[in-house]
Amino acid sequence: MRRLLLVAATTVAALAASAGVALSQDKTMSFFVTSVGSGKGADLGGLKGADAHCASLAEAAGVTGKTWHAYLSSSTEDARDRIGKGPWFNAKGEKIADDVASLHSDANGITKQTALTEKGEIINGRGDTPNRHDMLTGSKPDGTKIADQTCGDWTMSGAEGAAMMGHHDRTGLDDSAAAKSWNSSHASRGGCSQEALQGTGGDGLFYCFAVE
Repeated sequence: MRRLLLVAATTVAALAASAGVALSQDKTMSFFVTSVGSGKGADLGGLKGADAHCASLAEAAGVTGKTWHAYLSSSTEDARDRIGKGPWFNAKGEKIADDVASLHSDANGITKQTALTEKGEIINGRGDTPNRHDMLTGSKPDGTKIADQTCGDWTMSGAEGAAMMGHHDRTGLDDSAAAKSWNSSHASRGGCSQEALQGTGGDGLFYCFAVE
C-alpha cells in the first residue's frame, strides 16, 4: 500500500511539473500586425477603438481568452506601458521579445519575416507593391509618446495633424537608426488621412500585443 501511494505521489508530481513546463512555454500568438486598418487613416476611434480592433482581428483568427492592446501612444499614455510584461510570440510561435526592455532594444525579434499579421501573413515592405511598412505608433524609440504626433489621439482622418510611424521591415531610405526603427521612423506627411498614410508607404496598420 505504501509503495502504491509513493508511485501515485511521484506520478502526480511529474504531471504537475510537466504542466508547469508547458505553461511556461506557451507560444500562442501574443503579438501581431493588423492585417487591415480602420479604413479611415489614423482615425482608429481613439485607443479604445484601436484596442477593440486588435481584439476583433485576434478572435477572428481563432485566438481567444487574451486581452489585447494596440501599441500606440497618446497625449496621456505611453505605448510601452500599455502592452503588458511579455514575452510575446507571433502567429508562428516565434519570439518577438522577452519583455518591455528587450522589445525596445536592438535585441528584439521584429523583422519583415516575423512581424506577421494575425493570420500569420507577411506584410508588404519597402520594394513591394504596394509598400505597407509604415506602422502607426505615435512614439519615440523608447516607446514613450511624442507630442502632437498621434493624429489627435487617433481620432483624425483629414489633412490636419501627423502621426509618428515605424518600419516593420526595419528598412528605409538610408541606413540611419530612424530608417531601421520598428516604432519611430518618421511622421506622416499631408495629414492623417488614408491617402496621406499610403503616400509614404503605409496603410493605417499598427502593432497589437496581448497584455495577458
